[in-house]
Amino acid sequence: MSNLSEIVIKSIPHRNQRYNTAGDYWRGKNGMLQFRVSQFGNEYEQLAVILHELIEAFLCQKRGIKWKDIDNFDKKYEKNRKEGDLSEPGNDPKAPYYREHRFAENLERQLIHELGIDWFKYNDKVDNL
Repeated sequence: MSNLSEIVIKSIPHRNQRYNTAGDYWRGKNGMLQFRVSQFGNEYEQLAVILHELIEAFLCQKRGIKWKDIDNFDKKYEKNRKEGDLSEPGNDPKAPYYREHRFAENLERQLIHELGIDWFKYNDKVDNL
């Protein structure tokens, strides 16, 4: 594992995500850790997505889960998604990062609660990006 030298976090229009997701991460060719969060109007809600992605990424890295396996699973999940299904790929027990995703979601929920934001309204907003 390389030393943590630089992390880049950017908020971008949802349509510019690599695929249909509110948050994304990868390590660039230069080793720089990249995070992208969809813009959806509230910086505190975007912060919750960023927290989720940071925690999930570092847990996956620590546990040897390859990010390309996560990307492949997510893209396949999205390709096979049935109309009206708003579930997250990471909530599927077959996801290679299921445990890490669930832990990150628990922290995300706690932050949303501390910020005084209704989880269900927040979740609907993320689901409908």
